[in-house]
Amino acid sequence: MNLKKTAIQPFSAKVTLGLEIGYTQKTINKSAIITFIQDYQNQLLKEKDVILSVSLSDCEIVLSGQVEPHLNLNFINYPKFPLEVKILKFEIENLTNSLMNKFEQNRVVIEYMDETIMFENSELIDPRIITK
Repeated sequence: MNLKKTAIQPFSAKVTLGLEIGYTQKTINKSAIITFIQDYQNQLLKEKDVILSVSLSDCEIVLSGQVEPHLNLNFINYPKFPLEVKILKFEIENLTNSLMNKFEQNRVVIEYMDETIMFENSELIDPRIITK
């Protein structure tokens, strides 16, 4: 078997998205997020000819009195459809902002290999988090 090998510079990004609406403890259905992402991907392909693949995994954020279910959205620069890093980051951040607005998230973090950024709608903190 002849395998074709394609290598590009490494890139990864991880977005951590809460599965609760705001601080209401009302659960967001994971399938609603998947549907939103797929619709977004289809629109991105149609309008910009950009393919943005996402890997999803479940996790929980634990902070003091808070234990909240989340999804990790993982991105790489997929060698089959490579993008410039600048474009990739731009599209990941646009998707993240769209998810925040649609699913009423106050704060979302994106971890890149070279920086960690946070988008925030307000200074509010989950009341379950025990502070001074």
